[in-house]
Amino acid sequence: MLIPRQKTPGLTLPTLDNGTFDLASESSERGTVICFYRGLHCPICANYLKELEKRVADFAERGVNCIAVSSDGEERTRQMAEKIDAKALRFAYDLPLSVARDWGLYISTSRGKTSIGIEEPALFSEPGLFMVTPEQTLYYGSVQTMPFVRPHFSELVGALDFAIANNYPARGEYTGAV
Repeated sequence: MLIPRQKTPGLTLPTLDNGTFDLASESSERGTVICFYRGLHCPICANYLKELEKRVADFAERGVNCIAVSSDGEERTRQMAEKIDAKALRFAYDLPLSVARDWGLYISTSRGKTSIGIEEPALFSEPGLFMVTPEQTLYYGSVQTMPFVRPHFSELVGALDFAIANNYPARGEYTGAV
């Protein structure tokens, strides 16, 4: 389990049209939102990423970068970016499932073709949404066991406004005896 205020695992991946993404060298005033998604086969992911695409500028105004990440290869990732008409959202691909596990993501096995007729990969990670500080510590995290009921980006933007205005710290950091 990742612990708030502690350093997150590394994340270095190729991106579509933006060179290599390296979390350790990511430069932003307040951090990076990392949206791990299941892949091209997931219609819920496409709708979710469309919402993130609409909010990239809102995050940027607050000093936060955004990236979408999956274990899909370059071709499927490009298809997803085209599907959602991505203009601002960066996409990284080829996430090793061992790295997905390092981030606490759940791994699923293929059930064949999805409702939209696209084959699921043999193994893929389930969704996760994280905000990581410029120092690469965890500020916010949410992981899912399936594609349904995800955090809303509009709420995350609102929470970010509150956190900025009140210098609100990352919570959930206690690791002692209970």
